[in-house]
Amino acid sequence: MASMTTGNTTRADANRRRILDVALAELLRDPDASMDQIARAAGVVRRTVYGHFPSREALISTLVDEAVEALSGAHAAGRAGVRDPAEAVARSVLAVWELADRYRLLIALAQRTVTMQGIRERLAPVRKDATGVLRRGLDQGVFTSPLPAPALAYVQEQMLVALMEAVNDGLVAAQEAGRCAAVTILTAAGVPASKATELVAKLNC
Repeated sequence: MASMTTGNTTRADANRRRILDVALAELLRDPDASMDQIARAAGVVRRTVYGHFPSREALISTLVDEAVEALSGAHAAGRAGVRDPAEAVARSVLAVWELADRYRLLIALAQRTVTMQGIRERLAPVRKDATGVLRRGLDQGVFTSPLPAPALAYVQEQMLVALMEAVNDGLVAAQEAGRCAAVTILTAAGVPASKATELVAKLNC
């Protein structure tokens, strides 16, 4: 009996994972993709999709949670072990942007279905980590800003979201976006543009 239960659970988990993977691909291809379209693409019946996700909004919310988790991991990995605050910020932005192409359309889509407050809440752990790095940089004089570290972290977060939207709208080339984002974030923190450009070029070569 336990073995049968385990087998059913494993199959259900595999179905859920497949639905999420297919849903992400379908929604990136067609932001208006319906649950029926997603079910067909995943090779399951509509009832199976609704068994895991009671609504399209719930499905997108789960995808956003996974995106934020992945971006949080990239942010932490990018700055791990880096002592210089400017380099830590640059590395974390570049690391996040490696995943941004996969998730930037999803973030734009999420703003239709997930409240901005919900997105802000999901990003709170990333913002907290960024605040620590920014505070250290302000204390050391590496950064200069009239804003306190928590507010500066919030502004930078919004800038990154806006840059993702700029790429979506064709205003910035995707292949240049990571470098542009890192330089923009550093200059917003008060790093001279020439120094920010040089640092990012060195890290992004």
